[in-house]
Amino acid sequence: MASRTRRPGAAPGAPDGSRRRRLPMRLLLPVLVLVALMAMLMLRGYVHSEILADHRIQPEASSDKVPEKIIDGGPVIDTRSGKATSLKMPDRRIVLTFDDGPDPTWTPRVLDVLKKHHAHAVFFVTGTMSSRYPDLVKRMVDEGHEVGLHTFNHPDLSFQSKKRIDWELSQNQLALAGAAGIRTSLFRPPYSSFADAMDNKSWPVTEYIGTRGYITVVNNTDSEDWQKPGVRKIISNATPKNGKGAIVLMHDSGGDRHQTVQALDRFLPDMADKGYRFDNLTEALDAPSAHTTVAGPELWKGKAWIFLVQASEHITDVLVVGLAIIGSLVIGRFVLMLLLSGVHARRVRRKDFRWGEPVVQPVSVLVPAYNEAKCIENTVRSLMASEHPIEVLVIDDGSSDGTARIVEAMGLPNVRVVRQLNAGKPAALNRGLANARHDIIVMMDGDTVFEPSTVRELVQPFGDPRVGAVAGNAKVGNRDSLIGAWQHIEYVMGFNLDRRMYDILRCMPTIPGAVGAFRRSALERVGGMSDDTLAEDTDITMAMHRDGWRVVYAEKARAWTEAPESVQQLWSQRYRWSYGTMQAIWKHRRALVERGPSGRFGRVGLPLVSLFMVVAPLLAPLIDVFLLYGVVFGPTQKTIVAWLGVLAIQLVCAAYAFRLDRERMTHLISLPLQQILYRQLMYVVLLQSWITALTGGRLRWQKLRRTGVVEAPGGPVPRPRASSDSDERRPVG
Repeated sequence: MASRTRRPGAAPGAPDGSRRRRLPMRLLLPVLVLVALMAMLMLRGYVHSEILADHRIQPEASSDKVPEKIIDGGPVIDTRSGKATSLKMPDRRIVLTFDDGPDPTWTPRVLDVLKKHHAHAVFFVTGTMSSRYPDLVKRMVDEGHEVGLHTFNHPDLSFQSKKRIDWELSQNQLALAGAAGIRTSLFRPPYSSFADAMDNKSWPVTEYIGTRGYITVVNNTDSEDWQKPGVRKIISNATPKNGKGAIVLMHDSGGDRHQTVQALDRFLPDMADKGYRFDNLTEALDAPSAHTTVAGPELWKGKAWIFLVQASEHITDVLVVGLAIIGSLVIGRFVLMLLLSGVHARRVRRKDFRWGEPVVQPVSVLVPAYNEAKCIENTVRSLMASEHPIEVLVIDDGSSDGTARIVEAMGLPNVRVVRQLNAGKPAALNRGLANARHDIIVMMDGDTVFEPSTVRELVQPFGDPRVGAVAGNAKVGNRDSLIGAWQHIEYVMGFNLDRRMYDILRCMPTIPGAVGAFRRSALERVGGMSDDTLAEDTDITMAMHRDGWRVVYAEKARAWTEAPESVQQLWSQRYRWSYGTMQAIWKHRRALVERGPSGRFGRVGLPLVSLFMVVAPLLAPLIDVFLLYGVVFGPTQKTIVAWLGVLAIQLVCAAYAFRLDRERMTHLISLPLQQILYRQLMYVVLLQSWITALTGGRLRWQKLRRTGVVEAPGGPVPRPRASSDSDERRPVG
């Protein structure tokens, strides 16, 4: 394991000797991933008309500024030359037009019917649908149909500025270029009708559209299929009178179009028998095609756009699947925790419950300490109040702040100091184990204090000869700050409730470094503490399971630890925990295929630990991502109700955990804020750990700054008089 000391010196390449601050790749990548995810969701919201969509519809206005020849003219309006002209369809020529598509369900059926009867049509597509279903646009073009623009988001253009109109047209063309490699000169305004419905609001738009090089196509025969009046009525509405030509309005999107498809299948052969032809617009007018092939940068911009839209669609699909998975995992974990923690509490709280013969023999308490000058006195004095006979070994791991001298100056009986060069916490614990005198080993951190009964409660499970290790009840001592209160909730709900569950399932993953006990023979059988991972406590616990030992939880063995008091310190701690847990899971992966106790832990414990401690937290941000997405883009009310439901489930679990631990419920006031802010930090930390693991990074042990605010329960222990037995306080090593 890397040393916990930091090598001084300037960063390479800094000419003034100062350290050059660079954003590490393991920090940069999570930020980029989150930014890319949000960008993809924004893109999806845009192409689903959830962003920049305008659903206002202009009421009827006067038409005194519209030329009479337009009102009385045909459905094809051309203002490209600055002069307004209109055209009608030749007799017995029908141009079928379909608006609002393409639709993945109904457009293929419409195309199939047209192909069956050898008919052509014009599809006025929106940019949103073309971007989402480019293959259908390409099929339209490949089968000889014409494509026209129907804007990107389908707004009423009479409400829009010229800049927004240009945007709607250019984005629509971009989608066409990417989907079919073409541009088109045909345009149909959303919410348009017959030429005689043109008014003073829509006419300026038509004029402006002409200056941009487009022919405006309205209709003179409305099938009214959007009202679903029945197949016969649709056919009747679509039939021109007296053999006249017509531009017929139909729809291939916007809802259930089965009546449109059925009507079309009857309408086409019936009208063909009457001598009608079904042509594209330019075919009917004997004009050049409205399509222009695009190439070069314009084509590649279109393809890139389609690629990004498709990627956003697929990512969203993956996120939905991930949300279903995380939802199942979260609910499953909550159910397991509530049920099994209740079983655990009832079992160990029975009046007749005993682990075995009471454990009364002395135990050795190992306190690895590295620069713990602010905390070590409180730690040692809390041990001196122990109700169980103990010896205390403080292993000074190369401290530079006088930690060892503070302990020696206390002059306490049964306290020894073991010195070593800085070699890391596992090496310090192994050194302490070698110097310990007793068969039961208690381990605690140098920033933790014990209650008088902690050691006694912690070692009682060793009355069962099958027990090799015991996890104590670690609690946050500095819970007065907001970040401390959040960690307090996490410790009570997330850690201790979990430990009850894992105890029942016999696959507890971690003996907390703050308060844990081991059978000396069990430690020696698995080779002692290992520095293979940054989570030596998880590593040794998994090794115990694989060696066939039981690992249990002692709820009354309470220890008070100093939690990080800044975001940076919390980040460093949880980053090491997350990364170290991943290392431990990977180290013990062979348990999956082994037999006996190791195989049982591998096929029960490792999957549970991986799901609940690695996969579920990694996917859990999806809940918040979809919450934000739903609040911004809708449906807002349903989204908020769903999130409040999840929060209610968590509140129930938290309240139950607090009740089991006999904690005051007042701290749960900050739970909603914890879910919004604190969890996000944990998500990014876990994502950063994943990236570090996948990129082969090596995380250093990062020493946390301590303040010594957690004091021994019941106040300080008085310093005793010097004893004549100097051997009890003699430093070792």
